[in-house]
Amino acid sequence: MENQEQVHKRRVRYSGTHPKSYKEKYKEHNPEKYADTIAKVIQKGSTPAGMHISIMAQEILDFLQIKPGMTGLDATLGYGGHTKAMLQKLEGNGHIYALDVDPIESEKTKERLKNQGFGEDILTVRLQNFADIDQVTKDTGKKFDFILADLGVSSMQIDNPDRGFSYKVEGPLDLRMNPQKGKSAADRLKEVNYQELVGMLYENADEEYAEAIARTVMNWRKKGKPIETTTQFKEVIEEALSFIPEKERKEAVKKSCQRSFQALRIDVNSEFEVLYAFLDKLPGVLAPNGRVAILTFHSGEDRLVKRSFKELEKLGIYSEVSKDVIRPSQAECVRNGRAKCTKMRWAIRAGE
Repeated sequence: MENQEQVHKRRVRYSGTHPKSYKEKYKEHNPEKYADTIAKVIQKGSTPAGMHISIMAQEILDFLQIKPGMTGLDATLGYGGHTKAMLQKLEGNGHIYALDVDPIESEKTKERLKNQGFGEDILTVRLQNFADIDQVTKDTGKKFDFILADLGVSSMQIDNPDRGFSYKVEGPLDLRMNPQKGKSAADRLKEVNYQELVGMLYENADEEYAEAIARTVMNWRKKGKPIETTTQFKEVIEEALSFIPEKERKEAVKKSCQRSFQALRIDVNSEFEVLYAFLDKLPGVLAPNGRVAILTFHSGEDRLVKRSFKELEKLGIYSEVSKDVIRPSQAECVRNGRAKCTKMRWAIRAGE
C-alpha cells in the first residue's frame, strides 16, 4: 500500500475582522483554549457562542444555604453554571441530581463538569423532564434539601441556528428542547387552526396582534407557501403587521417576533403543563425545611409560580415564601443583557 499524504484542511475564513455566524466563532466554542477571547466577549455584555452565563447565581446560593452533606436537585441543568456553583458549596460531600431534556447539550455539560472534577460520585445527570421530579425520588429514595429550577432557554439553544429558537438568524423552525421528540414548530403551524393559533399567541405570550398573525399564517397555508424556517415565520409577522405606520413598524415586528417565537416554543414543549406538574409534585420531593428557588422569564410562568407558592403556604405546606419577586442587580443586567427579564421566587418546605 502506498502512503497517502494527509491533506491539511484550512479553517474556513470569514469576511471582515470578526466572525458573525455561529459556526465561524471557533474561538468562542473553545473556552478552555481561548479564555482571553471569552473574557472580551463577556466584558462587552455579550454571551459567547456555545456558552450560557448563569443568572443570579449569588442570590440563589444566598437563599439555598447549601452545606456539605446535603442532597440537591438542579431541575434544569443547561450549561451547568448553576450546578457547578452548587457543587462547589458541597465541598466534595453530598450529591446533586441534575435533569435536562436536551440530549445534545446535557451530554456536553456532563462531560465538561466531569473534566472539572465533578464526577458521578457527586453528580448524577438524568435525561429527564423536570415534570417527573417525583420519579427521581422514587428511584433514589431521597428527598432534596435544595432545588433549583431555571426556566429560561439556554443561550446555547438560542444562538445555534440549527435549533430554530431565534428569529434573528436563518434556521429550521424547530423550537423543541429535545429535537428527537414531538412535533416541531413548523409542523404545528401546518396543523393548527385559526382559533387555536390566536389562543396560543395570546395566552402564551400576550401577543397583541395575535389575530392578524394567525390570519396571515392561514393565508400562507391556503397559497401553499411554506412556513418551515425562522426567516419565513418572521416574514409572516412582517406581512401581518404591514398596516402599522412605517416609522413604528420595525420595533413592532421585533417585539411580535419575540412574543410569537416564545408562544410557539411554549406550545411545542408543553411548558405550562410541565410547570404545573413540577409545582404540584414539588412539596413531595422536598425534605422538611428544604428550599426551592425558581427563575422565570415571562409573566405567564411567574404567575403560576406565585399562585402555587401562596396557595401552598396558606395550607401550611410551605412555612415561608418570597413576598416579592427578586430581580437581578443592575450591574448584572449590564454584564448580561439576557438577565433583564429574570424574576426569582422561593419557598421553604414546612418542617415535620
